Amino acid sequence: MLSSADLFESCSPDPRGPEALGPQAWLFPGFALSQAERLLQDIASIHALAPPRCMQVPGGKHMSVGISNAGMAGWTSDTRGYRYSTLDPSSGKPWPALPDNWLALAQDAARMAGFPHYHPDMCLINEYQAGARMGLHQDRDEQDLQAPIVSVSLGMSATFQFGGLRRSDPVRRVPLHHGDVVVWGGVDRLRYHGVLTVRGEPHALSGARRLNLTFRKAL
Repeated sequence: MLSSADLFESCSPDPRGPEALGPQAWLFPGFALSQAERLLQDIASIHALAPPRCMQVPGGKHMSVGISNAGMAGWTSDTRGYRYSTLDPSSGKPWPALPDNWLALAQDAARMAGFPHYHPDMCLINEYQAGARMGLHQDRDEQDLQAPIVSVSLGMSATFQFGGLRRSDPVRRVPLHHGDVVVWGGVDRLRYHGVLTVRGEPHALSGARRLNLTFRKAL
């Protein structure tokens, strides 16, 4: 794994600097900032093929966050449970392809966090309209529960909740801004996490929305 000095020299020049959130969890402020406009353009293209939708959870309610996917599989939910599907259930077609520049960004961030052989096969795209939130949860529908998750924040700022391996563990609140990237894997992979209700000023590029790219090795 890179030393702290290497991280500070290699990461994008954000005055906050990289921050360790756990033994194998890192916040890289501004890491995706130089690519943010293109990422938002790519999201718009993917949404044209697979529009975001507020999926139903097993209990019958609908999520407040709009979800779409890109890559070999997509995360879906309904009253039957959570799962990955190679086809978009709304259209019956494969999910849009994962853009090459997205894959490169995710691999670069994972490498910075000490995961040099990361190869995600999908990206979950979360769209938070102002007022949306994501409750504390673990990501455990993937086959490899050691491979890291790479999370890219775009648009409105939000507060990321990063807890422990039990729901009752203390939760750290981490402000996330446009272009920030969080990576967690290995011993930190099953930490509970979520996003508090998105509030505040609209962003110049996204309006009253926060977009979140969440890369995973699902299959």
